[in-house]
Amino acid sequence: MTSSPAADRPWVYLASRSPRRSELLAQIGVTARLLVDEDAERAEALEAEQVGEDPRHYVARVARAKAGAAVERLAASALAPGPVLAADTTVALGGTLLAKPADAADAARMLASLQGRVHRVLTAVAVGRTGGKIDVRLQISRVRIRRLKPAEIDRYVDSGEPFGKAGGYAIQGRAAAFVTRIDGSHSGIMGLPLHETAQMLRRVGIAIP
Repeated sequence: MTSSPAADRPWVYLASRSPRRSELLAQIGVTARLLVDEDAERAEALEAEQVGEDPRHYVARVARAKAGAAVERLAASALAPGPVLAADTTVALGGTLLAKPADAADAARMLASLQGRVHRVLTAVAVGRTGGKIDVRLQISRVRIRRLKPAEIDRYVDSGEPFGKAGGYAIQGRAAAFVTRIDGSHSGIMGLPLHETAQMLRRVGIAIP
Protein backbone atom coordinates (compact mmCIF):
# COMPACT_ATOMS: atom_id res chain seq x y z
CA MET A 1 0.00 0.00 0.00
CA THR A 2 1.27 3.47 -0.84
CA SER A 3 -0.07 6.97 -0.44
CA SER A 4 1.33 10.31 -1.50
CA PRO A 5 -1.63 12.61 -2.20
CA ALA A 6 -1.49 16.34 -1.93
CA ALA A 7 -3.35 17.35 1.20
CA ASP A 8 -5.66 19.74 -0.61
CA ARG A 9 -6.73 17.35 -3.39
CA PRO A 10 -9.66 14.93 -3.28
CA TRP A 11 -8.53 11.34 -3.03
CA VAL A 12 -9.82 7.79 -3.16
CA TYR A 13 -8.43 4.39 -2.28
CA LEU A 14 -7.82 2.58 -5.57
CA ALA A 15 -7.97 -1.21 -5.54
CA SER A 16 -5.99 -1.58 -8.76
CA ARG A 17 -2.35 -1.74 -9.78
CA SER A 18 -3.20 -0.27 -13.19
CA PRO A 19 -1.17 2.90 -13.76
CA ARG A 20 -3.76 3.89 -16.37
CA ARG A 21 -6.52 4.06 -13.75
CA SER A 22 -4.37 6.22 -11.48
CA GLU A 23 -3.62 8.51 -14.42
CA LEU A 24 -7.28 8.72 -15.40
CA LEU A 25 -8.29 9.64 -11.84
CA ALA A 26 -5.62 12.34 -11.85
CA GLN A 27 -7.15 13.65 -15.06
CA ILE A 28 -10.32 14.58 -13.13
CA GLY A 29 -8.35 15.96 -10.16
CA VAL A 30 -8.52 12.91 -7.89
CA THR A 31 -5.45 11.37 -6.28
CA ALA A 32 -5.28 7.57 -6.00
CA ARG A 33 -4.05 5.97 -2.79
CA LEU A 34 -3.25 2.41 -3.78
CA LEU A 35 -4.97 -0.26 -1.71
CA VAL A 36 -4.14 -3.54 -3.41
CA ASP A 37 -4.00 -7.16 -2.32
CA GLU A 38 -0.38 -8.22 -1.90
CA ASP A 39 -1.43 -11.86 -2.44
CA ALA A 40 -1.33 -12.13 -6.25
CA GLU A 41 -3.04 -15.53 -6.40
CA ARG A 42 -5.92 -14.39 -4.22
CA ALA A 43 -6.32 -11.25 -6.33
CA GLU A 44 -6.32 -13.26 -9.57
CA ALA A 45 -8.90 -15.67 -8.15
CA LEU A 46 -11.43 -12.83 -8.01
CA GLU A 47 -11.22 -12.62 -11.82
CA ALA A 48 -11.98 -16.29 -12.42
CA GLU A 49 -14.79 -16.69 -14.94
CA GLN A 50 -17.82 -18.82 -14.07
CA VAL A 51 -18.97 -21.33 -16.66
CA GLY A 52 -21.45 -19.76 -19.09
CA GLU A 53 -21.27 -16.37 -17.38
CA ASP A 54 -22.67 -13.41 -19.29
CA PRO A 55 -20.01 -10.70 -19.90
CA ARG A 56 -22.15 -8.02 -18.21
CA HIS A 57 -22.61 -10.16 -15.12
CA TYR A 58 -18.95 -11.16 -15.07
CA VAL A 59 -17.46 -7.67 -15.15
CA ALA A 60 -19.92 -6.25 -12.60
CA ARG A 61 -19.40 -9.21 -10.27
CA VAL A 62 -15.62 -8.94 -10.42
CA ALA A 63 -15.59 -5.17 -9.83
CA ARG A 64 -17.91 -5.59 -6.83
CA ALA A 65 -15.75 -8.40 -5.44
CA LYS A 66 -12.58 -6.32 -5.82
CA ALA A 67 -14.18 -3.36 -4.07
CA GLY A 68 -15.55 -5.56 -1.28
CA ALA A 69 -12.16 -7.15 -0.67
CA ALA A 70 -10.51 -3.73 -0.58
CA VAL A 71 -13.09 -2.38 1.87
CA GLU A 72 -12.33 -5.34 4.14
CA ARG A 73 -8.59 -4.65 3.91
CA LEU A 74 -9.21 -1.02 4.78
CA ALA A 75 -11.38 -1.90 7.77
CA ALA A 76 -8.67 -4.23 9.09
CA SER A 77 -5.91 -1.63 8.67
CA ALA A 78 -4.86 1.47 10.56
CA LEU A 79 -5.44 3.65 7.50
CA ALA A 80 -7.76 6.63 7.56
CA PRO A 81 -11.33 5.87 6.45
CA GLY A 82 -12.26 6.88 2.94
CA PRO A 83 -14.00 5.81 -0.25
CA VAL A 84 -12.73 2.77 -2.13
CA LEU A 85 -12.85 2.41 -5.92
CA ALA A 86 -12.33 -0.75 -7.94
CA ALA A 87 -12.89 -1.51 -11.61
CA ASP A 88 -12.73 -4.36 -14.05
CA THR A 89 -12.54 -4.34 -17.82
CA THR A 90 -13.18 -7.16 -20.25
CA VAL A 91 -13.67 -7.60 -23.97
CA ALA A 92 -16.56 -9.58 -25.43
CA LEU A 93 -17.05 -10.85 -28.94
CA GLY A 94 -20.69 -11.82 -29.02
CA GLY A 95 -21.18 -13.74 -25.78
CA THR A 96 -17.55 -14.85 -25.58
CA LEU A 97 -15.25 -13.25 -23.03
CA LEU A 98 -11.74 -12.38 -24.12
CA ALA A 99 -9.74 -11.89 -20.95
CA LYS A 100 -5.99 -11.30 -20.66
CA PRO A 101 -4.00 -13.52 -23.04
CA ALA A 102 -2.15 -16.41 -21.47
CA ASP A 103 0.76 -16.28 -23.94
CA ALA A 104 1.80 -15.02 -27.37
CA ALA A 105 -0.26 -17.60 -29.24
CA ASP A 106 -3.36 -16.67 -27.23
CA ALA A 107 -2.79 -12.95 -27.90
CA ALA A 108 -2.46 -13.61 -31.64
CA ARG A 109 -5.63 -15.71 -31.59
CA MET A 110 -7.58 -12.94 -29.89
CA LEU A 111 -6.43 -10.27 -32.34
CA ALA A 112 -7.22 -12.52 -35.28
CA SER A 113 -10.75 -13.02 -33.95
CA LEU A 114 -11.29 -9.26 -33.39
CA GLN A 115 -9.91 -7.94 -36.67
CA GLY A 116 -12.48 -6.83 -39.22
CA ARG A 117 -15.29 -6.96 -36.65
CA VAL A 118 -17.02 -4.95 -33.94
CA HIS A 119 -16.56 -6.06 -30.34
CA ARG A 120 -17.65 -4.74 -26.95
CA VAL A 121 -15.42 -3.40 -24.19
CA LEU A 122 -17.17 -3.59 -20.82
CA THR A 123 -15.90 -1.75 -17.77
CA ALA A 124 -17.60 -1.90 -14.39
CA VAL A 125 -16.74 0.62 -11.67
CA ALA A 126 -17.48 -0.12 -8.02
CA VAL A 127 -17.33 2.45 -5.20
CA GLY A 128 -17.90 1.76 -1.54
CA ARG A 129 -17.05 2.68 2.04
CA THR A 130 -16.51 0.68 5.21
CA GLY A 131 -19.91 -0.26 6.59
CA GLY A 132 -21.77 0.98 3.52
CA LYS A 133 -23.11 -0.52 0.34
CA ILE A 134 -21.07 -0.90 -2.81
CA ASP A 135 -22.41 0.94 -5.84
CA VAL A 136 -21.62 -0.53 -9.28
CA ARG A 137 -21.95 1.12 -12.68
CA LEU A 138 -21.37 -0.56 -16.04
CA GLN A 139 -20.17 1.19 -19.17
CA ILE A 140 -20.14 -0.55 -22.56
CA SER A 141 -18.34 0.68 -25.65
CA ARG A 142 -18.22 -0.79 -29.12
CA VAL A 143 -14.97 -0.88 -31.03
CA ARG A 144 -14.19 -1.81 -34.61
CA ILE A 145 -10.72 -3.03 -35.53
CA ARG A 146 -9.73 -3.02 -39.18
CA ARG A 147 -8.59 -6.15 -40.96
CA LEU A 148 -5.04 -6.98 -40.00
CA LYS A 149 -2.34 -8.81 -41.89
CA PRO A 150 -0.78 -11.78 -40.07
CA ALA A 151 2.54 -9.92 -40.02
CA GLU A 152 0.90 -6.94 -38.30
CA ILE A 153 -0.50 -9.21 -35.61
CA ASP A 154 2.88 -10.87 -35.13
CA ARG A 155 4.68 -7.52 -34.79
CA TYR A 156 2.12 -6.28 -32.30
CA VAL A 157 2.38 -9.42 -30.19
CA ASP A 158 6.18 -9.22 -30.34
CA SER A 159 5.96 -5.67 -28.91
CA GLY A 160 4.70 -7.17 -25.65
CA GLU A 161 1.82 -4.71 -25.44
CA PRO A 162 -1.02 -7.28 -25.52
CA PHE A 163 -0.02 -8.95 -22.27
CA GLY A 164 -2.04 -8.05 -19.22
CA LYS A 165 -4.69 -6.43 -21.45
CA ALA A 166 -8.24 -7.74 -21.86
CA GLY A 167 -8.76 -8.76 -25.46
CA GLY A 168 -5.03 -8.68 -26.10
CA TYR A 169 -4.69 -5.02 -27.05
CA ALA A 170 -4.28 -1.54 -25.54
CA ILE A 171 -6.15 1.29 -27.24
CA GLN A 172 -3.88 3.83 -25.55
CA GLY A 173 -0.85 2.22 -27.20
CA ARG A 174 0.15 0.97 -30.65
CA ALA A 175 -3.22 -0.70 -31.20
CA ALA A 176 -4.80 2.73 -31.62
CA ALA A 177 -3.65 2.49 -35.24
CA PHE A 178 -5.88 -0.58 -35.71
CA VAL A 179 -9.10 1.04 -34.47
CA THR A 180 -11.41 2.52 -37.11
CA ARG A 181 -14.42 3.37 -34.94
CA ILE A 182 -15.41 3.79 -31.30
CA ASP A 183 -18.95 4.10 -30.04
CA GLY A 184 -18.78 4.84 -26.33
CA SER A 185 -16.16 5.96 -23.82
CA HIS A 186 -12.48 6.12 -24.73
CA SER A 187 -11.51 6.28 -21.05
CA GLY A 188 -13.81 3.33 -20.39
CA ILE A 189 -11.95 1.29 -22.98
CA MET A 190 -8.71 2.25 -21.23
CA GLY A 191 -10.11 0.91 -17.96
CA LEU A 192 -12.04 3.66 -16.16
CA PRO A 193 -15.00 5.52 -17.69
CA LEU A 194 -14.53 9.01 -16.30
CA HIS A 195 -18.11 10.27 -16.72
CA GLU A 196 -19.57 7.44 -14.66
CA THR A 197 -16.67 7.51 -12.20
CA ALA A 198 -17.05 11.24 -11.51
CA GLN A 199 -20.78 10.80 -10.88
CA MET A 200 -20.16 7.96 -8.44
CA LEU A 201 -17.44 9.80 -6.55
CA ARG A 202 -19.62 12.89 -6.18
CA ARG A 203 -22.27 10.68 -4.55
CA VAL A 204 -19.82 9.66 -1.83
CA GLY A 205 -18.82 13.25 -1.15
CA ILE A 206 -15.75 13.71 -3.33
CA ALA A 207 -15.62 17.14 -4.92
CA ILE A 208 -14.88 16.76 -8.61
CA PRO A 209 -13.96 20.07 -10.33
